[in-house]
Amino acid sequence: MVKLITKGISVSVETKYQPEYSSPVQFHYVFTYKVTIENKSEHTVQLLRRQWYIHDAGTTKKEVEGEGVVGQQPILEPGDVHSYVSGCNLKSAYGKMLGHFAMERLVDGKQIEVTIPEFVMVAPFRLN
Repeated sequence: MVKLITKGISVSVETKYQPEYSSPVQFHYVFTYKVTIENKSEHTVQLLRRQWYIHDAGTTKKEVEGEGVVGQQPILEPGDVHSYVSGCNLKSAYGKMLGHFAMERLVDGKQIEVTIPEFVMVAPFRLN
């Protein structure tokens, strides 16, 4: 697990290889990742957008951005925690992701950028 705190917002990420959905002979590797966001600040915030940079070691680099996370734009009061699970398909057994969330402090409308720490996705057989 990786974890980073930006402006009082903690973001941690855990990854898991999904062998039952992967097919190495077809260069198809599926990973899931669980993101946990904890508001350690003294302000209520809302997650508005996310931007991801996906690096597939075997082939490409992609940028993905859009509103919210998994169809939600959660509001986090001080002390609140929001978790969600999503996934990523790669063409190689190794990759990494990083990015940021665009959030808004509800008290004054100030926009803040919260860093999503870089994390790796590695098929376990690549670790030997």
